[in-house]
Amino acid sequence: MARWLLPDLRLLVAAVTLFCALVLYDAPTQLFRDSDAGWHIRNGERILGTGAVPRVDPWSFAKPGEAWFAWEWGADVAMGWAHQRAGLRGVVLLYLGLIVLSSWLWVGLHWRYGGTFALAALFAAPFLTTVQLHWLARPHVFGWVCLLAALHLVERGRHGWLLPLAVVWANVHGSFLLLPLLLAAYGLRDRRNWWWAGATAAATLVNPYGWRVHVHIAHYLQDHELLDRIAEFQSFNFHAEGAGQVMVALLLVMGGAVCALQAGRWPHAVWMLGLVVLGLRAARGLPVLALAGLPMANAALSAALAERWPAQFGYFARLRAWDRQVHGGAWGAVLVLGAVLAVFGARAEFPAGQFPVAALGHVPAGARVLAPDAYGGYLIYQGRMVYFDGRSDYYGAEFLKEYVRLVEVRPGYREILAKYGFTHALLPARYSLVEALTAQGWRERYRDEVSVVLERNF
Repeated sequence: MARWLLPDLRLLVAAVTLFCALVLYDAPTQLFRDSDAGWHIRNGERILGTGAVPRVDPWSFAKPGEAWFAWEWGADVAMGWAHQRAGLRGVVLLYLGLIVLSSWLWVGLHWRYGGTFALAALFAAPFLTTVQLHWLARPHVFGWVCLLAALHLVERGRHGWLLPLAVVWANVHGSFLLLPLLLAAYGLRDRRNWWWAGATAAATLVNPYGWRVHVHIAHYLQDHELLDRIAEFQSFNFHAEGAGQVMVALLLVMGGAVCALQAGRWPHAVWMLGLVVLGLRAARGLPVLALAGLPMANAALSAALAERWPAQFGYFARLRAWDRQVHGGAWGAVLVLGAVLAVFGARAEFPAGQFPVAALGHVPAGARVLAPDAYGGYLIYQGRMVYFDGRSDYYGAEFLKEYVRLVEVRPGYREILAKYGFTHALLPARYSLVEALTAQGWRERYRDEVSVVLERNF
């Protein structure tokens, strides 16, 4: 009975993750603070309805009918299915499950690498703070689960399972490129991993677009002119509130890499150093660093510290031995039931303080709406055609530069207005473009604290 009733550290961290997501983070709303969730849901429903992945864009009147790679289509289908069953609440439950599963797998990695109980518990705080940066209803969370599963399989030597994992990963998120890189790093310990790196790379070709999606992603990641204008690909602001915990996670992985180098754990050292570079270059790399780097850092730091304080680490070993004796499985059903009741007892919605929830009703159906990319996914979710949305790989750098000239009222913005034949504008209330359009005679139809609706004066 004790084995079933007393929770182990994995279950405790999973429970804390669920509590943080529901109570502190307000997941039913905050998971949708990035409007891209909207087009992912509608794309998934479209695929379920047609039985085929899209080849051309169905939503933009600015670039209608051009070739489009929906390279996260598998995650979109899961989101669309959940939405068809339970609306946005279903999408919340899907992502809560993935986020909690990530935490559960994360703790398991500490044991897989030989980390200590005490450091795993201490690392949980910077881990949760760092991954929370990217708690969103977007396909990258599927990529987190795939990455953690891959790390478990590689460390256990279960390479055969990496091939089906590579196929799944290549159809849910572009981070599948990390799998061959991980195996290449492990090739420093066992050259057979280099063969598996090639095999898994070949397995990722099993997707509706074949090799073309690899070329597309490669071009996207090398387009610095485009990525330099996308916030999540910029370096993290370490002066922001709560950034101290993120800095701790970064320093722990850096320290773990140094200790791994000293101990001759070359695959772990190279992997952790690569994650540090990724985290410093792009804010979206920091959650990956916490997920895939902190467990390795635990093992490396524990080995180094155990030589200095063997008695204390002997106590930690006894804690881990006790943790092995329990799992608290009886509480699993309680957590699931609690999550379901909490989600269905709350309002799941796009944040009204961030999106034009009230203003959109004042825009006629069929209007050619000038709206920022931050609104694009929400408009697609509401069944509207859009000028621009968050699919930056589809629109490209030149379109993005033109968009910036327009919304920042730079020279030439009038020509861009005429080019797309906008009939209405749906803009954040603080935009300087609102005043510029009003000065040209556009009529204000609606205004609230969030958005303004303008109509062109024909």
